[in-house]
Amino acid sequence: MNCPDCPEQQPWQEEEAPLLVPPNRRQFLKTAAAGALAIRSAGAAPKAGGDSETLVATLYKSLTEEQKKTVVMPFDHPLRSKVDANWFISPARVGKFFTADQQAMVREIWRGLYNPEFLPKVEHQIQEDAKGLGNYSAALFGDPGSGKFEFVLAGRHCTVRCDGDSVEGAAFGGPIFYGHQSGPSGTEKPDHPGNVYWYQGKRANEVFQSLSGKQRETALIAEPSRDEAASETIRLKKKGERLAGLPVSEMSKDQRALVEKVLADLLLPYRKKDATEAMRYIKAHGGVSSLAMSFYKNQDLGSDGVWDVWQLESPTMIWYFRGNPHVHVWVNIRA
Repeated sequence: MNCPDCPEQQPWQEEEAPLLVPPNRRQFLKTAAAGALAIRSAGAAPKAGGDSETLVATLYKSLTEEQKKTVVMPFDHPLRSKVDANWFISPARVGKFFTADQQAMVREIWRGLYNPEFLPKVEHQIQEDAKGLGNYSAALFGDPGSGKFEFVLAGRHCTVRCDGDSVEGAAFGGPIFYGHQSGPSGTEKPDHPGNVYWYQGKRANEVFQSLSGKQRETALIAEPSRDEAASETIRLKKKGERLAGLPVSEMSKDQRALVEKVLADLLLPYRKKDATEAMRYIKAHGGVSSLAMSFYKNQDLGSDGVWDVWQLESPTMIWYFRGNPHVHVWVNIRA
């Protein structure tokens, strides 16, 4: 099976654009911090949020007027909320468009959005999928020195955001995407060897294995999975619309505990601030008991009964995991 989102001629198969990162990372971070302090001293402080938010302000300040024409857009621009499996949010490739210091800032902003313990896995995924962060694109929306802002990095198997809580009621600053193709073949083996995110699929299948026969009948969906048009993949159900699969509220206490472990594994890659915010929104609307879990029978790699495509869903959340032909995951969590 060919991946519908990974065409044969890939944009990342162009000449590699390596990051021109200054050799002394510690000195660079001191310089960037000093730049951020200067911005604050001038009375234009970014919203609180962490090191990544501070560096977004520093990056914005460093851009020339010519660079801003390419990468800076109004905060309410429709591209800010776009998400997809394989796309570029601007023509600005990190490894070619930005100066060495700016590239280092972009890299540190991106690194800061992840759990430090999981970051090496994400770095491996970025390298294997696209030959490095230099081949990804970046854009800034709004002005971090005077109002709402959001930094977005996008490319193959990655859309992430840094917004300093400018986007109210949206975990991760809005919809995000992650994925991985491990190895040269677009279709992975059924056990997904080397895929940095398949541990999440394994955990989800632990839930399925714990279900009774009747529960499995409800959770296992025969028809095709979620429509993967960009707008539909992250669409939340309206009030009154039926959620696909088995309501977690109909599971036993032990089964619900397994779903909680799935959620913990899903949030593991991300920095504590964003993971905590996501869980706060989930808990505010009933916690795991508000979710429904579904598994899709028609996309079972190897026909082994280990379900590669599944999702957790509520009226305020969608976490759609498609592990066929390799891992693609769409996430949207709202307050």
